[in-house]
Amino acid sequence: MSLAFIIGLIILGIFFLVIEVYLLPGISIAGVAGVACMLGGIIMAYTKLGTTTGTWILGASIVALAIVLYWFYKSKTFDKMALKTDIESKTDPFNGQVIKPGDKGVTLSRLGPIGKVQINDTVLEGRSEQEMIDENTPIEVVEVGSYNVLVRKL
Repeated sequence: MSLAFIIGLIILGIFFLVIEVYLLPGISIAGVAGVACMLGGIIMAYTKLGTTTGTWILGASIVALAIVLYWFYKSKTFDKMALKTDIESKTDPFNGQVIKPGDKGVTLSRLGPIGKVQINDTVLEGRSEQEMIDENTPIEVVEVGSYNVLVRKL
């Protein structure tokens, strides 16, 4: 085995590890292949070229891998593929209606403990205070949450 073959194997391992880190999530075939190529190249360097040269190749491989990973991180090469948008919108479960504690309504489904209620002609999600409330039961709003209302049976 020549030195060129060993260096090529290590470069191939670095290539697979870069693909693993930046393109493929989790542990995949690319990561296993990258580690196998790098270890294979380093083991061949130790067995075919001696311990001194093997140690130099081991150190150079680690430094080269660190430099390549750092360079890919700093170059923002894969930022074009990454999702960078933030969702700024919010839902309005009350459809613009002002619902406040003390408003009265009726259950449209069984609240056990969560179900559909109608308050001020608005259908939304209601949560019973303590008990199960059957369908078509008059209710009163106890508390208004961000996504549902806490109600009690009248």
